[in-house]
Amino acid sequence: MSATMMETIKMNLINRLQEAEDVVYKNLHTKEKYLEVLYIKTISDESVFYDKLIKPFFEIETPAQFLTYLQSNPQIKTFESESQTLDELLHGVAILFYQENIFLFDNKVDHNKQVLDTTVETTVQGPQSGFSESLSVNLGLIRQRYPSAELSVESMSVGTISKTKVMVLHDRKFADPDTLSRIKQFLSSIDVQMFQTGEQLLDIIKNSNRALLPVMLVTERPDRVAVNLATGKIIVLVHGSPFAVILPTVMKDFMSSMEDIYETYWTVNCLKVLRYLGFVVSIVLPGLYVAVTSYNPELFRVQLALSIAGSRAGVPYPSFFEVLFMLIMMEMLTEASIRLPKAIGPTATTVGGLILGQAATEAGLVSNIMIIIVSAVAISNFVIPINSFSITIRVMKYFVLVTSTFFGLAGCVLGFLMIIAYLVRLDSFGEPFLTLIQSKP
Repeated sequence: MSATMMETIKMNLINRLQEAEDVVYKNLHTKEKYLEVLYIKTISDESVFYDKLIKPFFEIETPAQFLTYLQSNPQIKTFESESQTLDELLHGVAILFYQENIFLFDNKVDHNKQVLDTTVETTVQGPQSGFSESLSVNLGLIRQRYPSAELSVESMSVGTISKTKVMVLHDRKFADPDTLSRIKQFLSSIDVQMFQTGEQLLDIIKNSNRALLPVMLVTERPDRVAVNLATGKIIVLVHGSPFAVILPTVMKDFMSSMEDIYETYWTVNCLKVLRYLGFVVSIVLPGLYVAVTSYNPELFRVQLALSIAGSRAGVPYPSFFEVLFMLIMMEMLTEASIRLPKAIGPTATTVGGLILGQAATEAGLVSNIMIIIVSAVAISNFVIPINSFSITIRVMKYFVLVTSTFFGLAGCVLGFLMIIAYLVRLDSFGEPFLTLIQSKP
């Protein structure tokens, strides 16, 4: 291969990856030898690189002997094509330019051995590994699942005292430049002393626009990040945090689970309908119960209306207080299940819920139908895949409950429509939050 052709290939590879700061280009030289190396440090094992390449380079004296070493090393392959070389580079292989030869040195690192399983996002099918607290390991996990030359990696520091390193990742082919500019401007405008994790961005946005709903998605799964990169999303990684932040985020993202890509077409769509149904039931059902029992019992059939009236005959206060009491107790049980140790949490909350429900019914504090309503609301809330969004829904149902208490069935409808109007008004860095259908790349 001629020197001009080799120089052209080298410059093409460097230019394709020029916006990725984890790309390393080194020049090694002695009096007799000159070697150029190109690799991506987050997915390459630099210890192997040192032992099997750099050390022999300085120990072997003549250029011919070192060329023989490269040709005989089982970890080193010869150049075949520029596209194949780029693909190998994106998978952790180092590219060597020596004399008039191009070699591919296999020093890939397996980051999956350095990380733990996901702990927050339940994984039914698919990869089990989650992010670690190492920024380079997290970037390497993303690189392994998204080996694209269009992946741009930029870094900045956030926090006047902590000066925490933050990386912004996006695919230059799919990401919207205007959205990327808004996100970079937002990150550069953050004025905090200590910035420790990506979840702090939720609090910063909450304090700035008082948003009820989260407008960014926090995930610990590299596969979710890779899928979102391919749809044009921007990813924010924070040093010391085992979570990545996905921007912008719409409602569709909160209602989607990673297991959806492993299921059949009709199964996935049925599950999505079930999640949206759970969203509506969780918000509307408590208010609807108060509206119908207190204002519009004629909506029920006679047998059901008499059954509900009979179950509430011994309850001494209006249905609003009955619903509010049981919802608050359910919220306390849910919070207790999160705070208690994992060994006793599920058992304690399950037993506590059963005892509380039975005792409240026998004491005449709540009706039997109220136990069913609260259970249905809790189950519907847990159908939502993303925890931060399901917590918000737990708050939103109280708004519909209040409007239903004052205005009956009309208040229930009005409260739900006001929530929908709020969702329509909300946006995430310029992307309408209620975007249900997202274009694919």
